[in-house]
Formats: sequence, C-alpha cells, structure tokens
Amino acid sequence: MDLRLRGPLRRPRRLLAAGAAVLVLAGAGTWTAVADDDGPAVRRADRVMSVNGVRLDTSYFTTDADGPRPAVLLGHGFGGGKDDVREQAEKLAADGYTVLTWSARGHGRSTGKVGLNDPKGEVADVSKLIDWLARRPEVLLDRPGDPRVGMAGASYGGAISLLGAGYDDRVDAIAPAITYWNLADALFPNGVFKKLWAGIFVNSAGGCDRFEERLCRMYERVAESGTPDAAARALLEERSPSAVAGNIKVPTLLVQGRSDSLFPLGQADAAAEAIKANGAPVAVDWIAGGHDGGDPETDRVRDRVRSWFDRYLKKDTSVDTGPAFRVSRTGGVDSTDGQAQLRGASADRYPGLDSGRRTVALTGREQRVANPAGANPPAVSALPGLGGGGLAQLSSLGVGISLDFPGQYARFDSAPVRDDLHITGSPTVTVHVKSTGEDAVLFAKVYDVSADGTQQVLPAQLVTPLRVEGAKSGKDVTITLPAVDHEIDKGHRLRLVLSSTDLGYASPAAPATYTVSLKSALSVPTAPGVTTAAAPLPAWVWWLPIAGVLAAAALLLTARRRTTAPAPDPELADVPLQITDLSKKYAGGDRYSVRELTFRVEQGQVLGLLGPNGAGKTTTLRMLMGLIRPDDGEIRVFGHAIRPGAPVLSRVGAFVEGAGFLPHLSGRENLELYWAATGRPAEDAHLDEALEIAGLGDALARAVRTYSQGMRQRLAIAQAMLGLPDLLILDEPTNGLDPPQIREMREVMIRYAAAGRTVIVSSHLLAEVEQTCTHLVVMDRGQLVQAGPVGEIVGSGDTLLVGTAVPVEEPVAEKVAALPGIASALRTDDGLLVRLNPDGSPEKLVAELVRLEVPVRSVGPHRRLEDAFLTLIGGSA
Repeated sequence: MDLRLRGPLRRPRRLLAAGAAVLVLAGAGTWTAVADDDGPAVRRADRVMSVNGVRLDTSYFTTDADGPRPAVLLGHGFGGGKDDVREQAEKLAADGYTVLTWSARGHGRSTGKVGLNDPKGEVADVSKLIDWLARRPEVLLDRPGDPRVGMAGASYGGAISLLGAGYDDRVDAIAPAITYWNLADALFPNGVFKKLWAGIFVNSAGGCDRFEERLCRMYERVAESGTPDAAARALLEERSPSAVAGNIKVPTLLVQGRSDSLFPLGQADAAAEAIKANGAPVAVDWIAGGHDGGDPETDRVRDRVRSWFDRYLKKDTSVDTGPAFRVSRTGGVDSTDGQAQLRGASADRYPGLDSGRRTVALTGREQRVANPAGANPPAVSALPGLGGGGLAQLSSLGVGISLDFPGQYARFDSAPVRDDLHITGSPTVTVHVKSTGEDAVLFAKVYDVSADGTQQVLPAQLVTPLRVEGAKSGKDVTITLPAVDHEIDKGHRLRLVLSSTDLGYASPAAPATYTVSLKSALSVPTAPGVTTAAAPLPAWVWWLPIAGVLAAAALLLTARRRTTAPAPDPELADVPLQITDLSKKYAGGDRYSVRELTFRVEQGQVLGLLGPNGAGKTTTLRMLMGLIRPDDGEIRVFGHAIRPGAPVLSRVGAFVEGAGFLPHLSGRENLELYWAATGRPAEDAHLDEALEIAGLGDALARAVRTYSQGMRQRLAIAQAMLGLPDLLILDEPTNGLDPPQIREMREVMIRYAAAGRTVIVSSHLLAEVEQTCTHLVVMDRGQLVQAGPVGEIVGSGDTLLVGTAVPVEEPVAEKVAALPGIASALRTDDGLLVRLNPDGSPEKLVAELVRLEVPVRSVGPHRRLEDAFLTLIGGSA
C-alpha cells in the first residue's frame, strides 16, 4: 500500500457552492487502446467527472465484445490513485467486464478533501459513479438505473467497497481486501491510540490540510493528549462499514492479511460475522501479506476475485469460488531464491477466531511493571513504514526480533508443549491488574519460545493494547490477544508478556507502577476443521541432479577453485584504507568505471574524494562498503581485505543518500531504535559522544518532524557515527543545506577526525572541501588524477595562474595547451590556468606566451581548489 498522500487541487469557492447532485461529464474523455495478449483488445477512456461539487479523475475500461456485461468499480489504496489498479482493471475488462476506476477525493488529480470514506463525500461519489454506469449501453442492467455492478479494492479501496454495498443497494457483489470494518477500533484499539500508523498517514500527507477539517482537528487533539475521546471514536465509526452492518447483504469475499498491525484479522472476522448474519454468502481468505509487508499473493487473489465476480455478477454457477475459508501458511524457505514457501490450508466453513479451543497452563508469580516517565524507552513489536514487513516475514520463518525492556513487562510461561500446536484465531487470558494511577495501559502478546529458551518469536509481530480503567483498586481483565495463524513446535513454550510500552502506540507519559497476576490459563484456538494441503514436491528434486552434473562439468572445464579471503596484512593494521590497483567494469559497459585506482588514507585525515559525474566515485565507495565486488585489485581496511559482509566493516560508518526517520519520535529515540535494531549492546553505541560531535543540543528531545533540513542531515550523520566507527564515509553530506548549516556540517566532520578517526567525504562543493579536508583524491574517467594534501594540490607548483591585460580568446588557449611541456590550459575571467608537465617550467611558459603575443600581466601559483580541480580534469566537469 502506498502511504503517500498527494495533495488535492484547490477548487474555486464558487464551484463548491454550485456543486450539483447530478453527475456531469467534464469533456468527452480520451480513448486509449490497451494491448492484451490473453483476450480481446481493451480500450481505456480517461475522463474528469464533476460529482457532488468535486472533480474526480476516472478511467473506464471496456472491449468491443457484443452485448451488455457486468461492471466493476475498483478502488485504490490510501495515498494512491486510479493508476494503482490499472493492471487489474485491464485484466477484468479482457475477461468480460466493464471497469471503472477513479482517484478518490484528495488523491491523484481529483479535487476535494480526504474524508476517510465519508458517507456524504466519498461514499456519495460512488453512488454517482454507479449512476453513470447505468447510462452506459455496454453495461448490463438488472432494471432501469440499476447496473449489475461489483466493487473491489484494497485497504482504503476495500473499505469503500463495503460502504458502497451498505449505502447503495445496487451493488451486487464485493471483494474488499486488507481493510477495516470499524476504523475507530483499528486506530483506537481498546481505548489506546495507534500513534505510529496514524502519524504515518497524516505526516506523509504533509499535514492536516489535506483532510477534512473535522478529521484534522480530531487527529491533532488525540495526538496531543495521547488518549482517544468519545467524539473521536464517533467520528471514525460513522465513516466505518460497521455503521451500516445491517445493510450489507451481498456476496462478499473478504481478503485479510496475516502480516498487518494496521487492520488485523479481527477486522475481517467482525465483517464476516455481520454479513453472514444478513444471510449473504461470505468467504474469508487470510493472505501471507498485509500492511506490514510479506507476500500479497497478487496473482492468486486477483484470480479469486475474478472467480467471485464470475459467480455472482455473471451468474455462472459452474465457477468454483474456492473454499469458505483459506489461509496461506509458511512452509519453510525455497533454497533457490530465499523466499518463503506458501501452502494453502482451508475449511468448508469459516471457523472464526475461537474454534477448537485448548487450555495451556501458565505459571508466574505476581509481578510489578514500571511505566517509565515519558513512556521511554518503548518496547518494539512491528515497525510500520520502517521494516515492519521484514520483521513480520522473519517471524513467520521462526526468527525473533521483538524487544522488551527489563522492569517494564510481566512474563508468564507455559510448560513445553507435548505435541505440535497450531494456533488459528485469538488466544484469550484473564489477568488481574492494579495501578498506582487511575488507569493502566498494557500491551499483551504471546511469544513462541524455542526449546532451549534462546529464541522467542512474536507471531506476525502483533500485540493487543488495552486500557484498564479504574485499575487503582485492582481489576480482573480478560484479554483477547491478536488473531494469528502460527504453529508451535513440540517442545516449545508459550510466553505471555504484558508490557507497559510499545513503539506503535501512545502510553501515559506520567510514571506509574502496575501489578499484574494471572487469573486463568491461556485459551488457545486451534481451528481443527482447517486442513493444510499436501506440500508439492520441490522443483529442486528434479533439477538438482542435472544442475550438479552441469556444475561439476563447468568446474572441470574452467578449473575454477574456491578462494578464501586474503589474510590480514599486519603492516596495514593501523591504516584505515589502502586501495591497490582497483578496477571495475559493469556488465554490458563499454569502459571501466574504475581502473587501476591506487591511494592510501591515514588516521586523522579528512579525505575529499573529488571528480566530475562519471568519474567513478560512487562505484569506488560501493566497493569500499562491500556492496559490489571489484574485478581486479583490492581494498584493505585496517589491513583486512574487503568482501561483502566482511567483519571489519563494523568499523566503518556510512551516510549515503540520506536516512529515513520516524517523524513522531524524537531524534534521540530514532537513534536508539536504529541501534537496537543492530542487535549490538547499547553501551557500544557511544550515543552521547556521537551526539556531542553532531551538535544537535536540545533538538534531540523534539520530534523529528520539526527538524530543519540541516538538523536532519546532522542527525543522519550522528546515526552513521553510532559506535564511533574508525572510518566514516559521507556522500554529499551538505546536500540541501544553507550556508550556516554547511558551516556547521563542516565543523562536525572536523571534530570527528580530531580524535584520530578518519573521514572520507564525496562532495561537489569545492570551496567546502577546501576548508574541511586535509587530503584529496581527484578522479576522472575512473582513474586517479592526483592525490595528496590539499595544500600541495591547491598550491602545486605545476599549476600556474597567468594574469592577462585582456581576456584570452579560445584559439589562443588552445595554442598554449599544445605547447611542449604544457599539460593543459584553461581560460579564466582573469587569464589562463596552466598545468605544466614534468619537463615544463614557468620560465619556458612565459617565453612562449610572449612569442604568442599574449599580454601577460602576472604569473604565479594558483590558490583555489576549484581552479586546481578544473585544471586537473581538463575542464571535463
């Protein structure tokens, strides 16, 4: 899902005042032919439609097939637009549907404010789009004004599908995916504010001005207090499908993600129960992906949506729409590409979240849990927008990433399970909670703990937040834990953890102490009616023997032997960087990006890596950081040869192309979270030293969203400095900075090297390099032009500045450059910059200039790096 918000185009006030209830076509639209190899040619018509006072950017897909056919409305995800669903629209059109896509209010090129699917806004727009479809001759009608129409979409588009069916009885079938049933429950679960996800939505839009004013004020109020109020819940509930639960009576395919901390499986469960109660057919499909990443199973889901519509829109009773319930389970890793293998499990009825419950006894004494002042440091489960997908996928493969801080959580363990236990649904448990304050906020999760106790995995990285009101006198609370599909291996334990903080949610800022004790065993749903399909025979069973024979033959023919990394060079143990005869030519390239490059960097130096675009600087840095392999030569850092993943790279810090930060967290919190993700001990971060060098001061306590560009750059460099690496690599660290910020960045680099460490900086700001760097390496066309101290290169005797009484013409400069002993000659505003060959001399130059009748006024060594640089590369920059 694309979280970016694209700003609405502001419309004149008179247009809003005159917004008609009738749909008007703004222009005839543009028809475009779309090629399709699997069916008839698809045509697309782009139109801007005036709807309810706003302008919607739409695309209409159809073919030249005979006879009227059903229509499909495809909605897009939040922050996206109609083009996000274009491919699916083309395929559905080729399969015999007319398809209408549109960019919702405040998205893409459509006008208006984002209303989070407001019934009076986005939902009313859907009804007008259906009105338009009813007037199209190629659209099948059930009765005049009532087209045969289905709706589908993911996330934001999934919600509008549900709401469209709830508000307009002309919708005949829907297939919403990874979406919400009750938006208030999704963003304020159990009275706790899901601040990280909410902040990502609002801040990625550039602020509240993209939203309706009521929504903006509500968000600001809740974000400031950290506690959702009744008015906030009411505002989101009125825009939720749950508000019209009794009206959704159409066949519904619910696709929900197992890897989703935004809209977890419980949202689809509530939708399924409500729609089934209305008597409509419902199927539920749990995919391996979701808003936190994982595998979206795009092709399979699209095929199932098409089958759903074939059955309920085309009325083809022979179509198999699939099982009433299906879940994609991880069946290990494909050794050929490292991807998780998926196996489908299914049942002929949806089991819900509490089927086949088993009791698992837990043990643990009464425990005290501290809620720290400011709720910092927070525990880490999912990381929305910053690696959450990776964490969820790792958890499905049995790798634990979550982080809880000692003293801030209570823990209760089970005995080792005697048999494999597959959890499908929501575990429950009852605990007693007492607080030193009026309320308590806790975050409950169940870990899968390995037999030896060294590894714990949080299934799908999900937690249940809960606000316990009136906890000062003590209160029993039954907790419904997140719905998951996860297998506990024989010998593993279940671990219930209740933490006082979580990165994704708002916790009370005031310090408090909670006392937690068990009141019941853990109740675990197993969904016994769900059976897993047999695993297909892996492809490698067939091709591995053949591949082995071919590989052996290749080795015999080429006589290639595996080589090990060269041994460390003890003589270079104190040398930060030694590059020797380094060469790299990319596949398909016609020249070397780097060729026979050799230079050395010593401790305490600030080295400037200079060269025009295409000089090979970036390729050199990528090889230095182990990201690509050289073709020839070697790189040694402190005597160790660089290879991808070389341990010595832990002594290297790098800042390349900026860094991403969580806008709602402070600068310090962002750095602490980044270091925690490395898995290295906190004391090794040397956080305070890095921050002192970066010089951010009091800004560290402020949210990053308030930072200027210069402060963000310094925070990014502080991140690169964590652990105080002995070699720091900075690529264009002053991009986007104003002169005072550039001066501050210069001082940061100088302070860092002053302690005996080494800095390599690549920059195009030659004046800054001249003031910052102690040494230079100048490259051009992949080769070394010159290396040495800045003073020697700038004031080098082989480069002269010739002052002339009148400007020098280009033909004269060319004649000078062609003289014996002259390497190059470039015109300047005041005369010529001349670089001498080893056999040249200032005396011979002056004599030749007089012979050429050049009006020489002065001759002397130049003093500007810019002039030296242009002279060294012959003006090729």
